[in-house]
Amino acid sequence: MTTAAELPGFHAALKDELTFPLAWGTSPIHDFGAWRRAARATVEDHLLVDRQDTTPFAPKYAERSEGDGYTRESVTLSLTRYERVRGALLTPHGTGPFPAVLLLHDHGSRFDIGKEKLVRPWSDGTRLAAAEGWAGRHFGGRFPGDELARRGHVVLCLDAYRWGDRAPLAYERQQALASSLYHLGSSLAGLMAREDARAAAFLAGLGRVDARRVAALGFSMGGFRAWQTAALTDDVAAAVSVCWMTGLKEMMVPGNNALRGQSAFHMLHPGLARHLDLPDVASIAAPKPMLFLHGEEDPLFTADGVRAAYARLRAVWSSRGAGDRLRTEILPGAGHAFPVRVQDDVFAWLDAVL
Repeated sequence: MTTAAELPGFHAALKDELTFPLAWGTSPIHDFGAWRRAARATVEDHLLVDRQDTTPFAPKYAERSEGDGYTRESVTLSLTRYERVRGALLTPHGTGPFPAVLLLHDHGSRFDIGKEKLVRPWSDGTRLAAAEGWAGRHFGGRFPGDELARRGHVVLCLDAYRWGDRAPLAYERQQALASSLYHLGSSLAGLMAREDARAAAFLAGLGRVDARRVAALGFSMGGFRAWQTAALTDDVAAAVSVCWMTGLKEMMVPGNNALRGQSAFHMLHPGLARHLDLPDVASIAAPKPMLFLHGEEDPLFTADGVRAAYARLRAVWSSRGAGDRLRTEILPGAGHAFPVRVQDDVFAWLDAVL
């Protein structure tokens, strides 16, 4: 596959031409509410997947089990008119309504497990070993969804398209899938964005949930999905992104995953960069409480890219008089992971803002 390093002239010229003219502070729109509406509409135009608001969720519940202070149940619902999606729904014991967290799983080039990466499987022993291995590798052996439920949050985690129960992909088939959707006038990344926003609406609409206290949380690609969902829907009141935020130009350097194809297509909205940078899209969520964390030694993102993105984010929140609602950190010595000590910090932050 041709890389950016092999296209120095053309590639460099295209990067230089990107000025992100719709970014807050650069845009000719000076009223923040009007800018926010215009920026969100621009992102939605580039999703290439139409809104699915009129599709009934029609949830079906099954496979209940009791956890440590919470109840687990399987839920199957329609996020779009195309396909039913299966997920895990955890509800604390008690009367509610409860705060809630939409958990968004990572990529990790592992497709046989999706929701099981974050919620311990209770009815599928064939995936338990894989899920425990994933939790041990990335989350200090803990399942974040179960811990959040134990602490009093309703938790929803669904399989993204072609993960888990949704005919799991092989790594090398991602580009072909994305290409097929582009040929059909659609988009793999756009479908994920639409489904995540719909999942937030479903969660916020549950009678057991306090609709004013719904957060999105994710690690790695799930972190991208978390801030993107916060930008696209007001059903999310706060968001946490662990190990996914950068500036586009700083990300597009030789060797980066964004230039390799395959997994990049889950986070690629064609043409959007002519209008907005990645932190500009996340800034549509301002002034919601937002937490961004990165490992100093994360090999997937350059430190310069993370710092540049954080500076852009801080400028937007500060312009709204909401600098105290945005927290951005680079964790010394940390890599691409979400260990228990960081989880505990995140969960305490959620308790404070929800």
